[in-house]
Amino acid sequence: MSTYRLDRLFRPASVGVVGVSRRAGSLGRVLLNNLLAGGFEGTVYAINPAFASASNHIDLPGVTFAASLEDLRETPPDLVVIVSPSLTIVENVAAAGRIGCSAAILVPPSHGVSPPEILSAVRAEARKHGLRLIGPGGVGVISPRARLNASLGARMPGSGDMALISQSGAIANGLVEWGRQHQIGFSGVISIGEQVDVDVADCLDYFAADDRTRAILVYVEDIAAAPKFMSAARAAARAKPVVVLRPGRHEKRPPSADMTSVAALATRDAVYDAAFRRAGLLRVFDLDEMFSAAETLGRQRPFYGRRLAIMVNDRGVGAVAVDRLLDLQGELAELSAETRARLDTLMPERAPVANPVDTTGYTDPQSLDALARTLLLDKTADALLVINIPSALSDSNEGARALVEAVKTHRKGRALHKPVLAVWVSSDAEAGRIFDEAGIPHFTTEAEALAGYMHLVRYRAALDLLMETPDALPHDFAPDAATARALIAGAIADGREWLDPVEIQQLLRAYEIPVVPATFVADAREVVAAARPLLAQGDQVVVKIVSPEVPHRTRIGGVRLNLRSEAAVQAAVDELLEITRERQLSGFVVQPMVDERDSRALIAGITDDPQFGPVMVFGRGGSAVSVINDISLALPPLDLKLAEVMIARTRVSLRLKGYRDTEPADEHAIRLTLVKLSQIAVDLPEVRELEINPLLSDSLGVAALNARVRVAPAPVGERHGSGHPRLSVRPYPRAWERTITGRSGKVYFVRPVRPEDEQMFVDFMSQASEDDLRLRFFAPVRDFNHAFVARLVQVDYARAIAFVAIEAATGQMMGVVRLHADSNHEKGEYAIMVRSELKGTGLGMELMRLIIEWARADGIRVVEGQVLRDNQAMLGVCRKLGFSIRADREDPSVMIATLPLERAAEA
Repeated sequence: MSTYRLDRLFRPASVGVVGVSRRAGSLGRVLLNNLLAGGFEGTVYAINPAFASASNHIDLPGVTFAASLEDLRETPPDLVVIVSPSLTIVENVAAAGRIGCSAAILVPPSHGVSPPEILSAVRAEARKHGLRLIGPGGVGVISPRARLNASLGARMPGSGDMALISQSGAIANGLVEWGRQHQIGFSGVISIGEQVDVDVADCLDYFAADDRTRAILVYVEDIAAAPKFMSAARAAARAKPVVVLRPGRHEKRPPSADMTSVAALATRDAVYDAAFRRAGLLRVFDLDEMFSAAETLGRQRPFYGRRLAIMVNDRGVGAVAVDRLLDLQGELAELSAETRARLDTLMPERAPVANPVDTTGYTDPQSLDALARTLLLDKTADALLVINIPSALSDSNEGARALVEAVKTHRKGRALHKPVLAVWVSSDAEAGRIFDEAGIPHFTTEAEALAGYMHLVRYRAALDLLMETPDALPHDFAPDAATARALIAGAIADGREWLDPVEIQQLLRAYEIPVVPATFVADAREVVAAARPLLAQGDQVVVKIVSPEVPHRTRIGGVRLNLRSEAAVQAAVDELLEITRERQLSGFVVQPMVDERDSRALIAGITDDPQFGPVMVFGRGGSAVSVINDISLALPPLDLKLAEVMIARTRVSLRLKGYRDTEPADEHAIRLTLVKLSQIAVDLPEVRELEINPLLSDSLGVAALNARVRVAPAPVGERHGSGHPRLSVRPYPRAWERTITGRSGKVYFVRPVRPEDEQMFVDFMSQASEDDLRLRFFAPVRDFNHAFVARLVQVDYARAIAFVAIEAATGQMMGVVRLHADSNHEKGEYAIMVRSELKGTGLGMELMRLIIEWARADGIRVVEGQVLRDNQAMLGVCRKLGFSIRADREDPSVMIATLPLERAAEA
């Protein structure tokens, strides 16, 4: 339900508390007291059967008493806080829904986990009436601007532009208290508890659209609906910084004897980490880091660059700060010659100035002001950190005021402010107050400050990755998915869980993944015959057992290497038969011996996560893979850029470079292999585990030497046309590619937009007339920069779609139509642009029909668009398709075209 009715949760006109007791320390009374103490100006109801008698009312001015929710049928509260035992919670939720409440906060007195059957009943009752539920298990909701404290928090936070979403009530209370101590306010605080209805994704959607929220802090333990979360998180991260803390980094997956290494390495937290990265979220690992992120993001907007200038009044502390900066993979700025010359004039008695700038002896306010202004003007530095250690030779508070004045001077007339962070080591709170008033993030140690600084750097890097427009796959990559599906279906029909070696080779070759040839023989007497051609051409031979009881054959010595003759092969077979005498043996694999001396042994594959579905795994391979644990995870689908980032996160990526007499590995081939494996994950939901170990890589390419594939019937779920019902990130909807013919007879290939279409969009808009651009964007547009175009081609297919029409004869883009669904996935806003010379040819009409077809298939109820009043051609198309047209109340030059899909023209 996403943001449906959440406005009534954070900005209610009236609030009722069910379960208010006359006892002063009861939960109901605490909640009611917090509501009143926060200064809520709407109507407040206290509800308890005992209040049927006026003699039992409590002396609380401004509170209206009622015996039950049913008594408030004529004036139902927008928000109701239900403090009642589990046995009565269903009854109260049903009553709240019947009388027309919009939202309810569930606060069971036990604070324990509610029984699953109670939660199911509560959810069902709420859904009947569209009642939004928060909890149980949290502490409530706080909205400082609405002066609403419907929580068990100790105190009301100040009003600010930071939002907090927390599954833990204690974490929420702790951050609120920390904010009060540091003069950092909140736009909203919500403790969601067990997420019986309102979940993290709903809250992300709400705060992402809230213009009073600049950054979002999230404490999460579990995600229930991964696709919904990923879509909301990606949308929120594009709009503002989102910082996430999740515990449980050292949880282990229960071991299984036949589990592949990729499955064992994909621990629960590693998958969450991959999901957070894919969504562009900033992950922190403890409360100190979260506080540091809050301090920085609460006062400083994200910026471009990562080069830091440091000004410090102690050389030793400066050296420590540089070490810590480099430990965090930050970058120390190389000051320009102009800046160094200016600093030399300000500190004439110093040796040549370098970064960090040591201000010892120049700590009077005038010198600090001048030095800081100089560093702020330096174009080689993207940010400034100022560290002050108390000294009897200077006044720390005066130094703080001097820095503030320098920052104010620098910011005047500048739209983009260079970040400034301060470390003021002082027991005097005055310096902190000075920085708070100026909005400068300040810390007590250089480590905290640098952690905060790197949050800004990491956010910008994450945002840049979200805006990447990667290279396309080679156009000649055409996997044979039909063959792959057939062989998997055959294995499942036979009741087998693991593909045999021949089937694995067929599967990998169907997706054009190079493999080292292997021959499977079921009869031991045929092994020598299978090895004979290899021996004849001078190859050494490898013989491996195949047994459903031995998933890891190296553990029992089930492999024989470097066999040079038929006699050696026969001896190896005899030995293998002996060690498997008491095990079920399916047969043997015969392969040529591969010289691995110049190759890097990698591991690559797919596993299935209970929450997030298919997960990609890459890293250093070999028999010691679980001990080395050098791996990187990512959620499919992958493109070449995401594959490149995935590889770069591993230590083995350094070994892929050339060194000494070793040629560099073909990294493009590795990236391409990961993308092809990703396509297997998208196309074949029956593949539950796929492991290539080792995947050999050298300067000539890659080859799969050994692989295992586990299959099972496809999971049940909505497929969205992708082939896999459990993908957390909806893939490119290839099923919507088609060819259309305009009235002029021209043929167009129409397909969903892809990230690599950036240059095609630039060419299309560069050739458009000024009037075309005005009609599409409602303003003249001529700056087709990367950030602008990336937003047009980077589409989250779970929320939006864009179709491009490409002229078959010329390959030129001739039109585009897009639809973006709201966060409730009920209304979609369309936009369309067609080249001027094609207006009236029917291309625009066909694109509109296509977007309506998509909207229907995606469950969107209403399609709506803004059209300039003088765009009569577009308004005519809308009327033919059944849109109603009305004037925009706020802008008379704009018309609103609306189409309820049940009325949509089918012709």
